[in-house]
Amino acid sequence: MDGSPSDQDQAPASVSELLDRLDGLGATLPKRLGQCADYLRHNIHLVAVSTVADLSAGAGVQPSAFMRFCQALGFSGFSEMQALFRAEYRELRPDYAERLSQLRERGEEDPEGLAASFAEAGHKSLVSLMNGLASEKLGAACRLLAAAGTIHLVGLRRAFAIVSYMGYMLDKMEVPTVIHRTSGQIESDHAIRPGDALFAVSFTPFSQETLQLAARTAERGIPVVALSDTADCPLREAAKVLLIAREVDVGAFRVPTAAMTLATSLAVAVGGMRKDRLTIRSNGSKME
Repeated sequence: MDGSPSDQDQAPASVSELLDRLDGLGATLPKRLGQCADYLRHNIHLVAVSTVADLSAGAGVQPSAFMRFCQALGFSGFSEMQALFRAEYRELRPDYAERLSQLRERGEEDPEGLAASFAEAGHKSLVSLMNGLASEKLGAACRLLAAAGTIHLVGLRRAFAIVSYMGYMLDKMEVPTVIHRTSGQIESDHAIRPGDALFAVSFTPFSQETLQLAARTAERGIPVVALSDTADCPLREAAKVLLIAREVDVGAFRVPTAAMTLATSLAVAVGGMRKDRLTIRSNGSKME
């Protein structure tokens, strides 16, 4: 014996190696750890953006059991395993042709079945949102946005649906709003003035344009409220308030159910707060 660690004692160097190790362990894992293994295989894309509490809840085990599962694979704990997944995150997001192929192989491509699956995923996303919602953060976000002279919105790629609908609602409630698209390399920083606020939305793997606009805005002392799918997102450096909304996948497709619900709630609350302030000011003027 030379005292060197065995392969099983060393952490896998890649996600592929991790999956190979799972294959080797097979049925030798205890029941709870086996549940963790099954959940990881079917939700491998979530590891990079989820907490150990999220994953253990999905697997139906206690966080301590999921930690033991990570150690059984050779990691010191969940953080080390998550770092591996984050390093390979882009490769774990299959392109759309591959996603459709996977759905077809699983027999989930018919419209009725897809509707049921997306509805169930949306329900789970909303339950997760409410279980993890920090009311004090939501209140702080509303107050910052309601106090702004103009609310600026930025969210690109799949986040654009969130900010475009939020902008529509705010406009209908007569709240001054600007949606930043950063198209044609026109960044429009000059439109964000002291007294305004920026609402920035970006999901893993993150839009660099959104991150940069948020950073430049925060450097000027203008408040930034951010929405993302992980507390470790780069937006946390610029944001005064960071809100989290995670979505449950259906074959790697995600409907922004939780994010849209949170953004809609923000818009309606902000519209109501601004209307109340205008009413108070108007009544005050009449009394004078």
